[in-house]
Amino acid sequence: MQEFIGTFHIDWKLMIAQLINFGVVFLVFYFLAAKPLRKLMEERGNTISKGLDDAKESNELLQKAAEEYKQNTIKLRQVAIDSQKELTKELDQLRAKNLDKIKADNNEWAKKRAEQMENDKKALIESAKSELVSLAMLAAKKIMAEENTSKNK
Repeated sequence: MQEFIGTFHIDWKLMIAQLINFGVVFLVFYFLAAKPLRKLMEERGNTISKGLDDAKESNELLQKAAEEYKQNTIKLRQVAIDSQKELTKELDQLRAKNLDKIKADNNEWAKKRAEQMENDKKALIESAKSELVSLAMLAAKKIMAEENTSKNK
């Protein structure tokens, strides 16, 4: 071993001093760099882990929201279809009601028009009768006047 030490020029005192220096540098590195770095790495790991958990939770919430959206869309479509059926039914009822009202109004107008025509007919007949009577009287007067003039001659 002496040969080995002699060949490589190993000095024990220097080796022990280097070991002490290495220990001091290691302790300084450990307390000033490694320990804070480990703490920082743990915090960063926790932050990343929390971020991943939040992302998973957000993804689940997004999937739930998408499913609710689909369900609400289906419900809204059904409500729209039901509303359209209901409105169509109400429109048909209103159309039938309006047709009945129009028919009733038309019948009433026809009755009033028939009554008016009947009244006009009666008035025309009365007018014709009165003119006929006045013509008959005028003819009778002329005939009587002619008879009087022929008797006087």
